[in-house]
Parts: sequence; structure tokens; C-alpha cells
Amino acid sequence: MNVKKFTAATSRDALRRVREALGPDAVILSNRQGDGVVEILALANDDAASLASPPAASEMAQPRPQLQTQFSAPQRPAAGQPTHAPRHAPASEPMDMARMQQMMASALAHVKENAAAEMSGMMNEIRAMRGMMETQLAEISWGSTQQRQPQKAVVLREMLAAGFSASLARYLIDKLPAGLDGAQSMRWIKTVLNRNLNTMANEDAMLEQGGVFALVGPTGVGKTTSTAKLAARCVMRHGPEKLALITTDAYRIGAHEQLRIYGKILGVMVHSVKDEADLRIALKELKNKHTVLIDTVGVSQRDQMVTEQVAMLSGAGADVKRLLCLNATATQETLNEVVRAYQGSGLAGCIMTKLDEAASIGNVLDVVIRQKLNLFYVSNGQRVPEDLHLGDRGYLVDRAFKLKRDAAATQYSDAELPLLMAQAAARNHEARGGHLG
Repeated sequence: MNVKKFTAATSRDALRRVREALGPDAVILSNRQGDGVVEILALANDDAASLASPPAASEMAQPRPQLQTQFSAPQRPAAGQPTHAPRHAPASEPMDMARMQQMMASALAHVKENAAAEMSGMMNEIRAMRGMMETQLAEISWGSTQQRQPQKAVVLREMLAAGFSASLARYLIDKLPAGLDGAQSMRWIKTVLNRNLNTMANEDAMLEQGGVFALVGPTGVGKTTSTAKLAARCVMRHGPEKLALITTDAYRIGAHEQLRIYGKILGVMVHSVKDEADLRIALKELKNKHTVLIDTVGVSQRDQMVTEQVAMLSGAGADVKRLLCLNATATQETLNEVVRAYQGSGLAGCIMTKLDEAASIGNVLDVVIRQKLNLFYVSNGQRVPEDLHLGDRGYLVDRAFKLKRDAAATQYSDAELPLLMAQAAARNHEARGGHLG
């Protein structure tokens, strides 16, 4: 193969000479400027492919011809102008094959990297355009549906007022059977919500089976009170000698003392642990207990300690079932964050707390349904053990629609509903899961 060096006073002249000698598809290997001369190393396109791989043994055995020399043609000075000697090197210099291969491989890698970056950017633009088109089409579709089937708009407003998300509302409204009036449509919606709300119908299996249960969740959601209420139920069923209480809350002032007071009332010893090693030892010592309840330290869902806490409970050397306490007064966005943070390798179920303080409960029911959580209990007060109940699906769904939120916060005009449902469609498309039965 022939690697040629071209020199000229300007880059334009040098490139012109490359094209004249090697054609328009020539491969430029290097381009540098010095001493007022532009120097370009290039080779013909037909020779470029052979540089990407080492030469065959038969080729290496044959003597290689000297690289051809390329001279730039001297320029004829105009009349009356002095003649200067051409300022370029007279001949090309042979280059090492390994260096040439390295240069070629680097060039090819650079081209591939740029192509991959351009392709990634193009795909992102296509996805963005697709999302915009889907949103616009969904908006147009809902506007048409709103005119043809006004009862669907009534159902939508009812679900939004109850605290359910626009995403869940759209999914259910899309499945709504044709030919139903407003009242029939609402009955159908309640039936589907009821069927998809997983509750513990009978606590006998849980109390009889026993095991290790850890109540987890952010600070202030009622974990300690719920632990005491569960402890009271276990004591009434099996007696205090079959129950053990553990607290990992060494951070909050009075947290350990609060659980100790409950334990003293119930006649149950409270054990305090500070890390995974302590928890392992405590659970090993308490393995003869029928039920062990763990009251954990409250951690914000955005704190790295959540992951550490889940790891501690998972590595405690026992089958620790985590029950997530969900505050019914929290916003739906916050509840979704809490579930995602505390999910870890899986939750045994959840406890809905502060039901008596919530202005609406559709928000928490929405999260329980969409995240497919098992609802063990609902808590509606501070009394121990009275204010802890099994989750009644029919009662909770009916209560959700009776506790309407402030109309000013959920009142949408007819013109706003199509855009709201289009945004919900986009979120449902991104989620691609959580379908109801």
C-alpha cells in the first residue's frame, strides 16, 4: 500500500493535490502545519481496509516496496514577480505499519463513538416526538369521548374528588362497559376497586402462625402505636409469655421508653438493638417466642438509611416480614415515594394509619391498589388496642367516595379534562404495568 505525503503552502492546495493523486475518497491520516507549509499524510481508499487488520504471513514474508514520493508542482510566478523556491519537503517518508494500524483503529473508534452518540440522540428525539403525539391523540380522543359519553366525565370528577389518581381513573374509565348511565358506571367502578383491594379477611392465620414482623416507615406514621396495638392482640390470643418486643429506635428521644411503657402494661419484655449484629443475637435468643414484633426507627423515604434498614432486616438470620405503615393524610406522590423506597426485596403487607385524620382516603387506596400491596390493618386512633381493625374493602371504597376533597382543589373545567386525561395516558404508557383485574 502507498502512504503519501503532500505538502503545499495552504490546506486548500494540499487537499486539492490529495484528490488529484488519490481520488475524492482518499483517507486522510494526519494533517499538520509547520514552517509555513501544510503537510498531509493520506492513502487511497482501497488501501484503507487493509490497515484495520494485520497483514497475512505471506504478505509479511514478501519485501515491501518503498513508499512513493509525491511532489507538489511548483507554481509559475506571474510576470514581474520574483521567483521563490517551493517550500515543501521533496519526498514522502516510510511509516511503521504498527503505528499506521494504531492510527487507523483510533480513527475508526472515533467514528463509531460519534455515530453511537448521534443515534442515541436521534432515538431520544423520536421517543419525545412519539410521547407528544400520543398525548395529543389522547387529548383529542378524550374530548370526543366527553361529548359522546358524558357519564364518563361524571365518573372522572367523582374519582378525582375522592382522591384517586387521574392515571387510575383513566384506566378504569377506558374499561367501563358501554351503555351504563352515571349511577351504574359508579357501581361498576366501586366493584372493580373492591375486587382489586387486597385485604386480610381473617387475622387468625397471621396470629396462629406467628413469626417475626417489623413495622417500617417514615417518622411520625404511627409505627410504635401500631406495634403496641398488634402486641395487645397477640397477648390476648396467646398470652404475654409467647410475645417479644424489639425496638431499633435509639435515635428519637422517648421512643424506647414509649414502647417500654406499652410492654410493661402488657407484661412483655422490650429488647433494644442498635445494629444488625445486635438484632441477630436478639432474634436467636427469642427463637422460642411465638411472635416477635420489631418497632423500627423512622427514616425519610429519601434517606440512604432506608436501604440500610431493609438490608439489616433481611440479613437478621430470620424470616422478618416487613409491614409498611402508610399515612392516610400524606399526598399520593409522597406515598408512592415511600412504597418505592421501602419495597426492597418485597413487603409482606401494609398498615393504613391515621385514617381518622384523613380528609380523603382515595389517595392511599390508589397506592395500595396500584402497588398491589396486601392491606393487613387500618388504624383510626390512638387507643390501644381498640383503634386497630381489619381492612373492610367495601367500607373503605365507600368511605373514599363519601370523603370528598375540597371542591376548589379538584374542580376542573370541561376544557381541562382532555389535557388531564392525556397526561394520565402518558403516565400509564410509561408505567406499563399494574393492570387491574
